[in-house]
Amino acid sequence: MSYELRQVFASLPQMERGVAKVISGDPSGNNFLYTNGKCVIIRNIHNPAIADIYTEHAHAVTVAKYAPSGFYIASGDASGKVRIWDTTQKEHLLKYEYVPISGKVKDIAWTEDSKRIAVVGEGREKFGSVFLWDSGSSVGSVSGHSKLINTVDIRPRRPYRMITGSDDTNTCFFEGPPFKWKCTLRNHSQFVNCARFSPDGSHFATAGADGQILLFDGGTGELTSHLGEEKAHNGGIYAISWSPDSSQLISASGDKTVKLWDVGTGTALTTFRMGNDIADQQLGCLWQNEHLLSISLTGYINYLDRNNPNRPIRTIKGHTKSIQCVSIHRSDGRSYIYTGSHDGHINYWDAETGENDCFLGKGHSNQVSKMVVDADEVVTCSMDDTARYTSIDKKDYSASDVVKMDTQPKSISVAAGGLTLVVCIGQVVLLKDKVKVFTLENLDYEPEVGVLNPAGNIAAVGGKDAKIRLYSVQGNTIKDEGQTMEVKGAITDMAYSNDGAYLAVIDDKKVATAFSVADGYSVKNEFYGHHAKPVTLAWAPDNEHFATGGMDMMVYIWTVGDADKRLRLPDCHRLHHVSGLSWIDANTLVTTSHDASVKQWTIKY
Repeated sequence: MSYELRQVFASLPQMERGVAKVISGDPSGNNFLYTNGKCVIIRNIHNPAIADIYTEHAHAVTVAKYAPSGFYIASGDASGKVRIWDTTQKEHLLKYEYVPISGKVKDIAWTEDSKRIAVVGEGREKFGSVFLWDSGSSVGSVSGHSKLINTVDIRPRRPYRMITGSDDTNTCFFEGPPFKWKCTLRNHSQFVNCARFSPDGSHFATAGADGQILLFDGGTGELTSHLGEEKAHNGGIYAISWSPDSSQLISASGDKTVKLWDVGTGTALTTFRMGNDIADQQLGCLWQNEHLLSISLTGYINYLDRNNPNRPIRTIKGHTKSIQCVSIHRSDGRSYIYTGSHDGHINYWDAETGENDCFLGKGHSNQVSKMVVDADEVVTCSMDDTARYTSIDKKDYSASDVVKMDTQPKSISVAAGGLTLVVCIGQVVLLKDKVKVFTLENLDYEPEVGVLNPAGNIAAVGGKDAKIRLYSVQGNTIKDEGQTMEVKGAITDMAYSNDGAYLAVIDDKKVATAFSVADGYSVKNEFYGHHAKPVTLAWAPDNEHFATGGMDMMVYIWTVGDADKRLRLPDCHRLHHVSGLSWIDANTLVTTSHDASVKQWTIKY
């Protein structure tokens, strides 16, 4: 048995209201990169479904920038550590590691010869540092600011100049190398969020929370003009990015617009209106060859269309928060992956192309805990104490049926005849045609997970007491048949095989057990391998294999008839355990995780 990573659907950038997001591109113009949690995500700009994830930081990564050579990326994290790593090899080998400042890194800049790096942010002794990339030796000092520095850039031609912008409302101008403070520019009245040199080095622009964009001479630091009438935007400006020919730039603002400016005349050529909601605030932007990108507060990445400023060419959607569950739906010969996340968000992906979107309207207000696809509906349960049935055709929450539960649901299962079994804290609830028809309560055990067999006449409920209880479903009632099976520990997940022949169970003692239904639920096999608690389980369509994922970050694929015949997938999601498993077909496994990404694996038996 063997496995191979087939595809990665990456997470979106993690956003914070009122905080600029640095998104940067590679010198060749093919990729762009951003950060989410402890990950640096590299995506192909022409086909964003092609992605690579760097996971070697121990703390949340805040910014990443390509070296002008294109061979290395420097990424900085919340602890002040900067890692410089290789982009040409799949392993992304670490070249150097430094801790230039003692707090969160906010921005990074390289000199155009790829030899020197400037790092700025928060710190105790200093807010910035400039050093040689291969030795860490200082090549100047970053001084002149009294508060944390938000942004830095270095002129892309000699003689080098460096600019920094800070929460103290000032921009500092440096000459070098070695870089020395030359003057302080006190032209903004609020935080300076972004400062960038034009590609030809003739000018630099600064943008601030006061809504102004100011232009300065790139060699002397003298103020030359400002963009717009009184202000460039009606809200704070978080990011600017120059066109390759240095004649234009784009700016992203909290006023929910992106503007395209003609630098020579100081006028806005186009205003891209991104919406009216708070979530439509624009916190980052990038001009990469012919592509204009902006990032919304939701983390959505917008490809802007100059010919139609009110509608982006495309919007990349996905998850910014940890994915909790996954399910598969097949329609017209295509497979779609449905994922639910910690913030109540449900997304769906075309398994082949990676094109994705989310349901419209207001859905779950809290974590989506479990999800199953039943015919033409996605059935979910959430920490907001509801079960929802959402139409796959309409893809609209407002048209969905919502059933309020008495206590928080943990698990949901569906079967033929319009049946749904919901396991809540202290309760087992049966729904028929989206209506509660029976509730088991005052139980002498704590139910954790429940599943209906495919025929819908048996409900198996697993508890914290390491027992599985079998109930018969008769009409609108659940009846205790008095049959129980015991496993080694508290049950974390269970599932019937697609043909109903087996019931697989995992528990917190790291054991997977398969029961044979036809033999009166006798134990067919026990499977050992996980080093930590397994939390999710899914049957392959062939009914001969099932996959389990655990807190040990491992996924195992087990063969029902042979406990020794197994396949181990180590470190599927490097930093987090696998939170959800589902099969597209007998040879394609989907994994999700708290890194907010979706991966597809090709399995060969």
